[in-house]
Amino acid sequence: MHSSSNKPLLSFWQLWNMSFGFFGIQFGFALQNANTSRIFSTLGANPDDLSLFWLAAPVTGLLVQPIIGYLSDNTWHPTWGRRRPFFFVGALLASLALFLMPNSAALWMAVAVLWLMDGAINVSMEPFRAFVGDKLGPSQQTAGFAMQTFFIGWGAVIASLLPTIFAHLGVNNVPVAGAIPDTVRYSFYAGGAIYFVAVLWTVLTAKEAPPDDLEAFRAQQQRSKGLGHALTEIFSGFGKMPKTMMQLAVVQFFTWIALFAMWIYTTNAIGENVFGTTDAQSAAFQEAGNHTGVMFAVYSGVSALAAFVLPVFARATSRKFVHLVCLVIGGVSLFSVYLIHDLQTLYIPMIGVGIAWASILTMPYAILAGALPANRMGYYMGVFNFFIVIPQIVSGLLLGFVTRHWFDGHTVKTLMLGGLCMIVAGVLTLTVRDEAGR
Repeated sequence: MHSSSNKPLLSFWQLWNMSFGFFGIQFGFALQNANTSRIFSTLGANPDDLSLFWLAAPVTGLLVQPIIGYLSDNTWHPTWGRRRPFFFVGALLASLALFLMPNSAALWMAVAVLWLMDGAINVSMEPFRAFVGDKLGPSQQTAGFAMQTFFIGWGAVIASLLPTIFAHLGVNNVPVAGAIPDTVRYSFYAGGAIYFVAVLWTVLTAKEAPPDDLEAFRAQQQRSKGLGHALTEIFSGFGKMPKTMMQLAVVQFFTWIALFAMWIYTTNAIGENVFGTTDAQSAAFQEAGNHTGVMFAVYSGVSALAAFVLPVFARATSRKFVHLVCLVIGGVSLFSVYLIHDLQTLYIPMIGVGIAWASILTMPYAILAGALPANRMGYYMGVFNFFIVIPQIVSGLLLGFVTRHWFDGHTVKTLMLGGLCMIVAGVLTLTVRDEAGR
């Protein structure tokens, strides 16, 4: 790889092309985040078990991302490059899963497809984070992650709104004989197609520079062959994590408990708190599901706009300070959902969540990229994902118990707990050392 000091400055459109695949990837994540609990509930899942069924997401990330990061660090193809083969294969499998998910005829099928979908999304997504570190010097890395956040935001806006759009076009939004509503099915079909096309755009338009010393890289590839060597390398890196990465890990832990609670329980919380129902077969509950998509579209749209504003504030203050303020705003906003019982007011806290989401997708990665060795960028970005998925696994195992026994089944109180966790994460940002400064 080129050293960070002599990487060329990329134009706006080069940044656009290398990040555009995230627009498609977010269709997968946004459709999953806004509709998975709705699909599980429609197929008969008990609300207390939703967090357990969601474990597929963090567990596949835990298993897949460090391995894909390691493999992409040690890959070079004259035509396909280093990261792009993984973009392509992951997109192909994820698109297939998006077509399969809404055709699940039973709960166990939907859970199984979620495992396939999450594994595939992780294969295509993980190298995108390392891609920024590969191609951009320190002066452009925050802009590179901000461009990714822009596409994540707009992809999520459109994907989250798809069921509502199809409903306005007259497509049936109510389950027939227990099947998943047509609005959701058509949304997943559209998402699968857009996912593949967007990632293919980046594969075909973004180029990758070969390693500085290709012969030395080839020799290292030969030494790195074999499963035993790969596993040794993967696990040995845990003891050599930069201090900044460990400090960010604590912040990420509380951040992602909050986000996981929001993704799992918003539909049920809005169904009970605003629509007065917990019956997943009712038209009111399905309408709550559509409004959850609109709420998620609001926070995603705000994040897309904020993505280009936050680097300006970071240069004027610091990346740490911006992340602290954004997380506190997001936490207070998520906590406030408990107090809201009408639809119009419900979208206001999503503005604050969107500001936090923009920072979550930008600042930790920009801080981390400046503290990582260039030749292990993919691997450490994959390991960093552990600090996203471990809190989600903890949440998956405990939130159902907490909701049932502490909150008497009132899922909106679980959202309040998420808000408190996000505020704690913001305060903990003060403990992080940003090696590269602002």
